Amino acid sequence: MPKEEGDEHGTLYCPECRQEVDNPLVCGDCAAVICRQCGTPLEKVDELGIG
Repeated sequence: MPKEEGDEHGTLYCPECRQEVDNPLVCGDCAAVICRQCGTPLEKVDELGIG
């Protein structure tokens, strides 16, 4: 069974949209994980100390 993108990266948070992101966009060239709504690089919630 294939993994969903959100499972691979853990819970992600967009600092621009100020919400958790469960369907991130992953760049095929550099593997950056970005918000589908605004294009901001996402951060892991456990690294922010808010989750």
